Amino acid sequence: MVAVGYSGLGRGTTTVQGGTVLQQTITEAVRGGLIVSCQAPPDSPLAAPEIIKAMAQAAVLRGAVAVRINTPEHIRAVRQGVNVPIIGLWKQVLPETPVYITPRFADAMAVAAAGADVIALDATERSRPEPLAPLIERIHTELGKLVMADIDSVASAAAAVSAGADWVATTLFGYTEATAAETPPSWELLTALVQTLSVPILCEGGIASPAMAAKALALGAHAVVVGTAITGIDRQVEVYRQALRSE
Repeated sequence: MVAVGYSGLGRGTTTVQGGTVLQQTITEAVRGGLIVSCQAPPDSPLAAPEIIKAMAQAAVLRGAVAVRINTPEHIRAVRQGVNVPIIGLWKQVLPETPVYITPRFADAMAVAAAGADVIALDATERSRPEPLAPLIERIHTELGKLVMADIDSVASAAAAVSAGADWVATTLFGYTEATAAETPPSWELLTALVQTLSVPILCEGGIASPAMAAKALALGAHAVVVGTAITGIDRQVEVYRQALRSE
């Protein structure tokens, strides 16, 4: 296991929005750092748990302060290989709602049981299978985990914080119906969140270069999450192929 300033001791006993030692340890462990999202499409050969685990280990070995992992199976594998905070989620496509990032408490419970330290969930103001505030409350009281709210606007971020979210991330800007015409990252959204909210703001989505990551921190982001530009081999190959075909 690779340890970088976070022991994971006391996992599952976090008191949220109150500044307990464990909460502060996790939050401080990621401050000013790079969080790498290690994911792959379900039909990709890279989606095997051992490969996702290897991605995460490589990221941590080179300085990532945390990793963002999808599905309990992958979280469980990664937990065995790294000793930095894991932001866990479970993408679930449900017929009755556009919300798919950890949409229900049962999904959050499985993510927590697999070893995640922080539960990421869709906190946009769209119709959802379970109300946001009770969902966050149950994650806090029953699972003892921090909640990272993936949002697409200042309004959804403010609502998420009011509902009890511990961190806010710009993850879904450009990926919801209301923002589909926009291209992430939104420096304006990041700046507004930093200026108006008191919780840590993470910049995620559209970070395609080290210079962009540095700019996010300069604008006040607590940490930066990068996925496709680092671990998205499938998507990167598609982009290159499409560019070559257009020539």
